[in-house]
Amino acid sequence: MKGNRNNAKCFTNVVAFVIFQVAIILILAFTVMRVRSPKVRLGVVTVDSFSTSNDTSSPSFNMRLTAQVTVKNTNFGNFKYGNGTMSLVYNGTVVGDVAIAKGRAKARDTAKFNVTVDVTSGRLAIAWQALGRT
Repeated sequence: MKGNRNNAKCFTNVVAFVIFQVAIILILAFTVMRVRSPKVRLGVVTVDSFSTSNDTSSPSFNMRLTAQVTVKNTNFGNFKYGNGTMSLVYNGTVVGDVAIAKGRAKARDTAKFNVTVDVTSGRLAIAWQALGRT
């Protein structure tokens, strides 16, 4: 009879220990190890070229910008991102866009890459004409 009581006590202790471990793992999973969105930031922007047209009927400009984009991954696992597009918007009108190639930010690391955007005022002129402004 005493052996059955010790076996039951041992079994109860093992079950209690397993429940305790599961509780600790769940607490860590929902607080410390939760998945966070990566932070995407635009860093240093340089003007590579800039040209203007002094035509009085339709003045215009063209510009080439190079910008550093950083993807900061604060998670404990890798973050993979697919192909995308970055747009430069002025007053609600897209004046330049560039394709972003797929990539990966390693765990708790920052991925850095450069993009080159060609900005032109031609799109602004079309938007202004659509609004009735010349």
